[in-house]
Amino acid sequence: MTDPDHHTLAGSGVTVPLLGVGTWAWGDRSTWGMGGYDRSLTRDSISEAWEASIDSGVTLFDTAEVYGKGESERIIGSLLAGDPDRAASARIATKFMPVPWKLNVRASLMASVTASIDRLGLESVDLYQLHGPISLRSQEALAEALAEAHQAGRIKAVGVSNYSIRETRAMATALGRNGLALATNQIEFSLLRRAPETTGLLGACRDLGVLPLAYSPIGQGRLTGKYSASNPPPAKRTFSNHPMALVDAVVAELRQIGEKHGGKTPSQVALNWIIAKGVLPIPGAKNRQQAEENAGALGWSIDEDDRRRLDACALTGTRTLRGRFWQHG
Repeated sequence: MTDPDHHTLAGSGVTVPLLGVGTWAWGDRSTWGMGGYDRSLTRDSISEAWEASIDSGVTLFDTAEVYGKGESERIIGSLLAGDPDRAASARIATKFMPVPWKLNVRASLMASVTASIDRLGLESVDLYQLHGPISLRSQEALAEALAEAHQAGRIKAVGVSNYSIRETRAMATALGRNGLALATNQIEFSLLRRAPETTGLLGACRDLGVLPLAYSPIGQGRLTGKYSASNPPPAKRTFSNHPMALVDAVVAELRQIGEKHGGKTPSQVALNWIIAKGVLPIPGAKNRQQAEENAGALGWSIDEDDRRRLDACALTGTRTLRGRFWQHG
């Protein structure tokens, strides 16, 4: 029976909500630290974001071994250990960075997933993802490494990040040979970067039974209405980077649609648009207010007219690699 409020990750019995939380900023001071860092972000504010998210039904938390060199995982581990009631409903996703020099990928991946679950204080993770298509090893070798970790009981579902159509199909085939299904592909997707839809990537994922996860779904804050051409975001925020005059036009459309739906905020409408595409957005949440605002994207739906209006104003977006696989996605 299909549950309209949850997704089931292919190849597993793991169910996840329609919305998650990206935890890149939780502990990663190299990116979000001095200079542009939100100094209000503390362990207490993170704990409040955790509580508010789970209490709102937003129970998927996405992290990675490279976020703060494991600090994001350690923070989540402390939250899980200190809050067993909420921990019971939490679903945890993390990632392996398959850098080119990890030629013995089976040993490297097993060591990495073991270190991740130790930091998280878990016996296994619900979703384990390759952080990007940057390994020198074949898809078959990577699939075999993932299969070994799955057989060892360390991971429940398998995903990738930043994979193209060709790469996604190849990994799905390679995993299939090893008795596994490809569950997810984490990509940058938003009203400021619609390219994954217009190029056919979302359609390919749908055909393969792969759930897309969307990072930077509100353009690193650009779609909240907080920023504008006269008040631009911090220079470090380069994802979904467009002239703010163009972004302002998108936000204006979001405001109008939000008013039509009882006063929904621009970011809530932007997230709802992504959900309507069959994609699971994972916005960040640094405190209770942000977590509650994100959760306001659930429990209602934009209509077909809204979708057409937003599709028409969405920006295709351009993307350069320049190290993005090393930190995000």
